[in-house]
Amino acid sequence: MTCTSFGDGLVPYYQDVYDHMLRAAEWTDSLRDLVTSILETNLTIQGNRLNIITKKVTGWAAIIAVPTLITGYFGMNVPYPGFSEKADFTASLAAMVLAGLVLYLIFKRKDWL
Repeated sequence: MTCTSFGDGLVPYYQDVYDHMLRAAEWTDSLRDLVTSILETNLTIQGNRLNIITKKVTGWAAIIAVPTLITGYFGMNVPYPGFSEKADFTASLAAMVLAGLVLYLIFKRKDWL
């Protein structure tokens, strides 16, 4: 079947329908690309948020690890230099507070907290 069987008068209409179909297909492709880039942007934003949260959790874990180390050492049931003396308790408490404060200030300055 050729176009002449439908009549030469309908060819411009078929060409118009074809042009509209091509325009709709191109528009659909551009919308698909737009949605893809929006989704990729959203994933990038989520990844950045996760990195920020991970930095904060890591900072707090480091701050908590120092007192844990000190209390683990001084909490042993074996004698160590200064065993059962109030000065050592005060020194260990001061070391925990000072180390925690120093780490807090460092991480706050680096924007991890």
